[in-house]
Amino acid sequence: MLQPHLRRLDLAARQVLVQAGAGLAQTYFVEAGLVSVILQVGTTRIEVGMIGPEGFVDAASVILGSTHSPYEHVVQIAGVALVIDRDALEAAMERSATLRRQMLRFIQAELFQARQTAFVNASFGIETRLARWLLMCHDRVEGDDLVLTHEILAVMLGVQRSGVTLAVQNLEGSGYIWARRGRITIRNRERLQEAAGRSYGIAEAAYRRLVEEE
Repeated sequence: MLQPHLRRLDLAARQVLVQAGAGLAQTYFVEAGLVSVILQVGTTRIEVGMIGPEGFVDAASVILGSTHSPYEHVVQIAGVALVIDRDALEAAMERSATLRRQMLRFIQAELFQARQTAFVNASFGIETRLARWLLMCHDRVEGDDLVLTHEILAVMLGVQRSGVTLAVQNLEGSGYIWARRGRITIRNRERLQEAAGRSYGIAEAAYRRLVEEE
């Protein structure tokens, strides 16, 4: 149903897929890579969502029929997406209750993730939040290498770059990760999960339940 309308697009790091407030003419199903959902208030930018191969860009706007998004969607880790025009996707949803249900489940998963992020940001320090964020990235990419700068991490966590640098150094000193310019390698995922504690896992478990629902 969707296949004839899909076209492949290579995603470059820092490529903006959706401008906040701009019209939504097409939707991106992420096949590889990582897309961040960014909210900007004044000069402050912070990530409020993360999309990998488990989902698609601006799901809520598509389902709710909105023609504009309040969020910027920017590629953080290069990859590939399948692009479809909004008109074609909306027509497919009208014809397929199964497709519409699956898209609604992803929106519910996004809500879990956003609420968990709000809880984590209010309850945990930078190091714990960084551990969670790295695990979330690791879930969505192949291999253990994450192409990320401290500048990107600061935006994603909504903190000063100096705070990110210190948190990275602490996780590296504990042997959980290996950091070098523009790249972080996950060395010990189990220990990184221990560092993340209860900040990580709740939204992920909710997503698995939604996907496994019949």
